[in-house]
Amino acid sequence: MPTIDKRRFLTSSAGFLSVLMASTAFPAFAQEAGAPAPGAAPAGTPFDWEALVARMKARAAEPYADAAADLPEAVARLDYDAHRAIRFRPDHARWKDDKRNFELQAFYPGWVFAHTVDLFEIVEGQAYPMGFAATDFEYRPPLDPVVFDRFAFPGAAGFRLHYPLNRTDYRDELITFLGASYFRALGRGNAYGASARGLAVDAAAGSAEEFPRFSRFYVERPETDAREIRFYAELESPRVAGAYAFTVLPGAETLVDVEAAIFLRDDVSRLGLAPLTSMYLFGENDRTGFDDFRPEVHDNDGLAILRASGERVWRPLTNPARLQLSVFGEINPRGFGLLQRDRNAENYLDTEAHYERRPSVWIESVGDWGEGAVLLAEIPSDSEANDNIVAFWMPKNGLTAGSEHRLRYRMTWALDVEGDVPLARALRTRTGHGGVAAVANDEDTRKFLVDFGGDTLTGLGEEAPMDVHLSLSNGEVVHKILSKIPGNDMWRLIVDVRRTDADKPVELSAALVLEGKTLSETWIYQWGQTR
Repeated sequence: MPTIDKRRFLTSSAGFLSVLMASTAFPAFAQEAGAPAPGAAPAGTPFDWEALVARMKARAAEPYADAAADLPEAVARLDYDAHRAIRFRPDHARWKDDKRNFELQAFYPGWVFAHTVDLFEIVEGQAYPMGFAATDFEYRPPLDPVVFDRFAFPGAAGFRLHYPLNRTDYRDELITFLGASYFRALGRGNAYGASARGLAVDAAAGSAEEFPRFSRFYVERPETDAREIRFYAELESPRVAGAYAFTVLPGAETLVDVEAAIFLRDDVSRLGLAPLTSMYLFGENDRTGFDDFRPEVHDNDGLAILRASGERVWRPLTNPARLQLSVFGEINPRGFGLLQRDRNAENYLDTEAHYERRPSVWIESVGDWGEGAVLLAEIPSDSEANDNIVAFWMPKNGLTAGSEHRLRYRMTWALDVEGDVPLARALRTRTGHGGVAAVANDEDTRKFLVDFGGDTLTGLGEEAPMDVHLSLSNGEVVHKILSKIPGNDMWRLIVDVRRTDADKPVELSAALVLEGKTLSETWIYQWGQTR
C-alpha cells in the first residue's frame, strides 16, 4: 500500500485519481459553461438532497465514464513549484463583496490535478454554476501571466472556504477539498495536519486501491451573519457512486456533520467509511532508525476508539518496518479518531511545522453502524512528507454490487476532542530492549513502559490493591511490575515480553483495575518488525 505524499497536497498519484464527466441535467463546469455570455443570466436548476441521492443511485446502475479535463499544454505540464506559484486572488473570493462570514476560493488545475470539479451555488433552492476565470488567479514568478491569459480557464481543481476562525477581522482558511475525495479542516488555533476522505475502496486490501473522487459540489449561499455553511457533493469511481451532505460549524472545535448515501456498482473487497489519513514518522515510543534532533515527528500519535459498552481504547501509533494492520471488531461503535495528545512544543522542537498544533480528528457515529471493524493501517515511511497512517470504519456486510450504505457521522477537528474522559489515560508509552542493564540484549524480548494518569487515580496511595488486566498474543510475560510513581497520582506498568514467533507481531493490551472496577482506558499495542 503506497504512502501519500503531502507535497502532492495529500492526493494519491495522478494515475489513481478518478473522475466522472457524466451527462446530467446540470450544465458542465469550466469556461464553456462557467461564466455566462455577456449580458446573460446563468440558468438555475432546482436542487434537492433526496433528488441528488436518487440520481446517484441511478448513476450506480450505469457504466462508469472516466475522462480527464482537456487541459491546455501550459497547464497540463505544470510541476509542483510552478503550480504553487498560481494563487487565487483573495479579492476575487466568492461572497467577499457581500461581506458575509464565509468566502469561497478555487484551486487551479494542472500538475497532478488532471481533473476538474463542477461548482454550483444554491440560492433559494436553485443551483447556479459558479463561474471562475483565469483572471481570478495571480501567476507569480517565474511564470508569465500572459501565457495563462491566452486560453479559457479549464475549470477548478477544488475549493476552500474561509471564515473568521481566529480573529474577527480576518477570514482564515477553514476547510479544503482538493484531490480525489480528500479534505482537511481546522479548529481554532490549529495548523493543517490530518486529512479525511469521502470514501476508501480496497485500502490495504492486497490489491490496487481505488480512489473515489468528488466530481461536483453544490454550496448553499450563506446568510450574511451565518455561523455555519452547508454543501453537497457527488462522488464516483469505477465501483462506487454516492451523494454527500456536509454541514460545517467553525469554532475552537470545528464540527463537520456528514450524511452519505453510497451505492456499489461492483463488488469491493474492503469498504472504508469515514476514512482518516495522517502522518507518523517517529515518537516517544518508536524512534528506531531515525537520526533527528527533534524528539517526535507526527501529525497524530494514537488511535482512539469508544466502544458501544463505554470502553475506551488507546492505541499508540508506530512506523513499522513493513505494512502493519490492526483490526478492531466492533458492533455499533460510538466513535473513533486519530488524536494528537501530546501538545508540548518542547517535545517537537519544530518552530516551522508546529506539530503541537496539528488537530485531533474524532468521528462520532450517528445512529447504528451495525457490525464491522475499525481498521488501522500503518505504512512504513522514511519521510514526514508521507501520510502513512490510515484509519476507517469497515462494515462487515454490503460489499457486493447493488449494495447501499446510508451513513451519518459528526467530525470534530480540534486540539482536544476528548473532553473530560471519566477514565485514567495512558499518558506515556516507552519501549526498548528487554532485560536489565549490562546484560546482552535478547532480540526476541522487549520492554514496555506505560504511565497511567487521571482523576480516577487521584488520592490513591501506593498501598491501594491496584491490579492490571494484561493480555497478549504470540508472546509470554517475562517480567511485570505495577507501582505508583512517587510524588504524583500516576501509576506505572513495566512489562518484559518475549516473542514466540519472530515472523508474527505481538499484540498487548492492559487496563488498570481496582477491586473489580476498571479505572483506565485500555492501552493496546502491536509489537511488529522493528527497523
